[in-house]
Parts: sequence; C-alpha cells; structure tokens
Amino acid sequence: MDHSRFHEHDHSQNHSQNQNNRIEALDYLRGLALMGIILVNIGPLLGILEPASAHSLDASYWRFLYLFVEGRFYTIFTFLFGVGFYIFLTRANDKGKKGYRLFLRRMAALFVFGLIHVQFHPGEALGLYAVCGLIILPFYKASKIMNLVFGMLMLIAFAAFSIKIFMVVPLMLLGIAAGQYRVFEKLQPKKIAVFTGMMLALSAAGLTVQAQYAPVQIGVATEEAYLQKQHFIRIGIAIGPVVSAFYAGLLLLLLQGSFFQKLFSPLKDYGRMALTNYISQTVLILFAGKLDFDGRISYLQSLYLCLIIYVLQFIFSTVWLRYFRYGPLEWIWRIATYWKIPPMRR
Repeated sequence: MDHSRFHEHDHSQNHSQNQNNRIEALDYLRGLALMGIILVNIGPLLGILEPASAHSLDASYWRFLYLFVEGRFYTIFTFLFGVGFYIFLTRANDKGKKGYRLFLRRMAALFVFGLIHVQFHPGEALGLYAVCGLIILPFYKASKIMNLVFGMLMLIAFAAFSIKIFMVVPLMLLGIAAGQYRVFEKLQPKKIAVFTGMMLALSAAGLTVQAQYAPVQIGVATEEAYLQKQHFIRIGIAIGPVVSAFYAGLLLLLLQGSFFQKLFSPLKDYGRMALTNYISQTVLILFAGKLDFDGRISYLQSLYLCLIIYVLQFIFSTVWLRYFRYGPLEWIWRIATYWKIPPMRR
C-alpha cells in the first residue's frame, strides 16, 4: 500500500531534484487510487441497495461508478505495490541490509493489519497484498523484460476472463518492471503525453463498448436483468487496467506543471499516509453507518459521504505531516519492519 513512499523517505537529504519528483509522483498516484477505492468500498460496507428505479439519479450514479470507477483504482494501487516492492529491496540491499528479511517482516506486519481490518471490512486488500508480496518475491531477480512480458501476458489473459483477483499478481509484476526500467525516475512530458494519448484512445473504445451494455433495470431481481448487469460489469473489469493507465498518465501529465503540483498537494499528503487513510476510510464509513439515516442510504448519498471523508482525511493528512515524519500506522509498520523506533517528530 504505502510501500514506495514509505521507503523513499529513507533516502539522504541530497537527492537530485529528479529523484524528489519521482517520489512525489508516486505519492500523488497513490492518493488518486485511494480516492477511487472508497467510492466502490462504501457500497458493500454500508449494505447499500441497488437502485430500483431505472431512470433515477441513483441509477445514473450507479452506472457512472461501474463505467469510470469500479476496477479502475485498485489496479493503480496494486501496480504501485509492485513499484514499492522493487524500491524497498533495492534500497535495502544497496545499504548492505538484509532486504529479504526486512521485506518478510514487512509482509508479516501487513498481514496482521489485514487480519484485523478484515474483521470490519470483508473485501479489504491488505491480507491479499501480503500473500501476493511473497508470491512475487522470486521475480525481484528476474530480468525486466521477463517481468514486463510475463506480467503483460498474464494481465491480458486474466482481464479477458474478467478474473479480478488473479489480476493482482501481474499488476504487481508490471510495477516491478516499472521499477527496473526506472520509469518514475525518467518521467518525460513528451513520453507521458504519448502514453496518455494511446491509453485515452483505448479507454474510449473500451468504455464505448461497455456503455452499450449498461443495464436499464439495476435493482430488479429477474434473470435477464442480472445477466445484463453481470455482462456490463465483466466488460468493465476487462478494460479496467487500460482506463487506470489513462487516469495515471493524465495525472502525471498534469503534474508536469507547478500549478497542478500545488493544486493537488493535498493529494500528495493523502498518498503519503496511504495505509493510515485506507484503514481510517473503513472506520469513518462504519461510524457514519451507525448514524441515523432514516434507513439505508442511497448510492448518491454515499457519494456525499465520501466527499465529507475526503475533506476530513485531506485536512488530517496535511496537518499531521506538517508535524510528523510518518502517518500513525506507517510508523507502527516501520517499527515492525526494522525492529527500531524511528523519530516521529519532524
């Protein structure tokens, strides 16, 4: 989750400007991923019922979610896990530390976080990431070509069958390949623009196809309506990585300008505290669920709730990091990894 940023903070103060930009780019991306993930997670956590009326604002927002959000942000998060995995091991080994031992401790701690979190959020990703972290360990030594090609082929195969959970490992492998190719150390506006343009064309084609199958009746319990809805969702999962790549490329492109770097600076702090914010999303959602909403809340109301949580978490992250080096849970995770207590105050 917070891997790459977490370890990049260890670097000495005399980074090159390019290195610092690379770190910040990953933080911004992680923040973007978190913003999308909560929009999808809130539905199952609060048991929100699918809209029964076909032409309501609720139904329109449901279609919007499954066209532009579902399966588009966990992919970015998972890819960044792979990038962070590569950075962590490389930097630990460069410093003469036992990188594999540290990484195993790190995954054990992440699994414990996941074990606790899953009691409240059955669809959580931390435990899965910890297990997949062990699966991808041998690929650290593999060549960048192998990780790129093998990751891409696996991703295409699993995406074609819309098997979301199996897409996690290939996304992580592509993250490792990105680390090996030093993609985020050599961000060039022209290359980002070309990549983003290609992903936009592919995304537009994929979303156009998916939109043709958007269900009219959503919360209606007929077999025909169910099959249509599932077909719509499966197409969305299949094209998810391409749309994710477009979102990531667009953000990186915007960040080439100092205006957007400043405008989106709360997103950077939000991403730096990804573990803390991911788990506190669940806490805030469940707390809101305990309030009296006169029955269940609607899909559209869940969006308003997410907007409130964004504001709270953005403010908390920005203020916290003004005084402290790490987020609260990132600090605990660091202690579990290194078996040392790092200074918390700035």
